[in-house]
Formats: sequence, structure tokens, C-alpha cells
Amino acid sequence: MKFLHTSDWHIGKTLKGRNRLEEQTGVLQEITQIAIGHDVDAVLIAGDLYENAAPTADAQRLVVRTLLRLAKQGIEVIVIAGNHDHGATFEAYRPLMNVAGIHVHGQARAASKGGVHTFRAKSTDEPVNVAVLPFLSQRYAVRAAEIIANTPSQNVGAYDQLVRDVLANLTGAFTPDAVNIIMAHLTCTGGIFGGGERPAQSIMEYHVPAAIFPVDAHYVALGHLHRRQHIPAACPVHYSGSPYAIDFGEQNNTHVVCLVEATPGTPAQITDIPVTAGRGLRTVEGTVAQLTADPAGYGEDYLRLVITQPAYAGMRDDLYEALPNALQILIHPDHASTGATAGIGVHQPVRTPAQLFADYCDSVGVKDDRVTDLFNRLHDDLTRSTARS
Repeated sequence: MKFLHTSDWHIGKTLKGRNRLEEQTGVLQEITQIAIGHDVDAVLIAGDLYENAAPTADAQRLVVRTLLRLAKQGIEVIVIAGNHDHGATFEAYRPLMNVAGIHVHGQARAASKGGVHTFRAKSTDEPVNVAVLPFLSQRYAVRAAEIIANTPSQNVGAYDQLVRDVLANLTGAFTPDAVNIIMAHLTCTGGIFGGGERPAQSIMEYHVPAAIFPVDAHYVALGHLHRRQHIPAACPVHYSGSPYAIDFGEQNNTHVVCLVEATPGTPAQITDIPVTAGRGLRTVEGTVAQLTADPAGYGEDYLRLVITQPAYAGMRDDLYEALPNALQILIHPDHASTGATAGIGVHQPVRTPAQLFADYCDSVGVKDDRVTDLFNRLHDDLTRSTARS
């Protein structure tokens, strides 16, 4: 049987105020055409369909129409919630989506209660088991382990052990005559960040070793990290990565969907299918004269400009007029003193809230893991509540 693995669509994502819905429409149309053209049995979407937990009506319309188009082709459509999605809303629409042939999962469930989605491949009539694990926050991982695996949370404190317990329950439903797949939204230890992930829910305690995935899984379809990559493990563990550049940190990533072929008795074969509809992101450096010498040479790419000369009055307007696809203008640190007076940001590495807090603790002589843990939890809660508002 054949299926398509994709994730991290982030529909509704804007970039420096620029609406990207038209671009995102093209990306989803291309993914749909790939699925239809390769006559796949299923499409697995491993979380973060939306950019935030309260997507606009236009963003929801685009996603729902895409899922419906796939389902109308007789394709099994299986979706899990990521950390940017609102799992409870996914659950609310689950009965309606099921009627339409779209199988959404917003929260972790025991295998006996729908945590494993089972179907027969239309092309081969082979049975397929898909163990689904939506994103688990640190707090909900404890609850999920208690509900699904009957594990006392006071005796099991590590996030990876909690996830391991949940997966053990789900993969216990795997059968030797079927293609057995795990789909999850999480960070694997050793995975390489793509550049646009939400740090508070990707690092700190939010990572698990690939060793938690059992050898009898034919394929592990992961979402969350935006870079296409294979994680070494006893079974095939893959991130499909985002199908277009979410932010400038992802400008050099390769954007694909994964076409996977598997049978009950043989290992999965994975082919990367390029997705080309997304617009390129590019960071370019130089003087105003150098940057504006050949505007057509940038094509349709969105630009981040790093200026290597002193600022002058009207420079910003000159650049935006010559380069309408420029989304951000930064001053090189060598010219930061003049750039600041012009109201233009200074080009410097982005530091996460966790790194800034760690620097502050060092500056005041605080070295206490409990303080760091409390900050991480508070930042996680704030990030999630802000996404819902």
C-alpha cells in the first residue's frame, strides 16, 4: 500500500505582516495533486495544520476543502493535532469529520478507545493500523499516561517515559498481518530544528529518544520539526518537514512530502516528492545600491535585507519602493549605531525566551533547576493561552 506523509502546514501563518493564504492555497493544491497522481491509499497529516489555535475562517475553509477533496478521491485521510492546533476543537468536529471520511484526532486515547485507526488499503486490501499520538503538553502527558497506561504520575516523572507508556498501549494493538504505522507530533532527541518551531514546546523537557518506537512499526510519521530528516532508530522514523518555508530560518530547507510504500512483510520504502508552490525566502546582504541593482533577479522571493552601510533619511522608503517583496530591513552590526537612529532593527541572532532567562539567572547568581523548570512551565502555559486568544 502507498500513503503520503506530510505535516506542519501552518495555514494562516503571516510573515512580517504579509498574508500568505494565496501561497498556502497553492501548496495544498500541489500536495493534493501529488496524492491523487500517485494514487495513494491514505494521507497522514502529522499535526500543525494551522498556525494558531484560533485560525481565521479563511484558513479553516482552505484546510477543510483540501481534506474533503482528498477524501472524495477515496483516500483515507488521517489527521492529528499539533502544538499550534487546538486539540479540543478537533475533537468537537470529529463526529462530523468522520461522516465526511476525514479522521481527526485532537487528544490521546487508549488503543481500545480509538487511539489506533484501522482500515483496509483500497489498492491491496491489506489491513493498516495507524497509532495516533497528537501533541502532548508536559501537563497533559501525565494525564494521558494515567488514563491510557494506568501509570501513576507520581512514580513516573520524565516526559519521555510518559510518552513511552502511551505508545506502548497504542502499539500493543499492532498485528503481524498489517502495515503498522505510528503518527505523532513531538520532538525526537537529536532532531534538527527547521527554524520556525515554537521553542517552549520543542526543547526543555519536550523531547523523546527514537528508541521509544518499536521495531515492529513499519514507519513512524512525525510532525513538529520543520526540516525534512530521518532519525536513526530500530524502525524507519521520519519528519516530512514543512511543505514551504514558514520563516526566514527555514530559507535553505528542502520542502517535500514523503511517499511511503509498505507491505506487512517488508520494510517501508520512502520517496521524497518535492513541493515547489511555496515562495522562496531569502536573506541578502549589501549596500542599498548593491541590493537594488537588479530587483528582477530576486524573482518572487520574499526578502530579508541586511544593510552594510550607514543609514540615511528615507533609506527605508527607498528600499521598499525598489524591492516590494522585502519584508524586513536590518542593519549589519558594524553599522548598528546609525541604523538604530533610523528606526531599523539590528541584525543579530534570535535568542529564545529560555536563553534570555538563563542569561538573567546567571547575571544575578541564581542556579536552581526548579526555577528554570517553573519558567519553562509558565512560558509554555502562556504560549498556549496566547495562541487561543
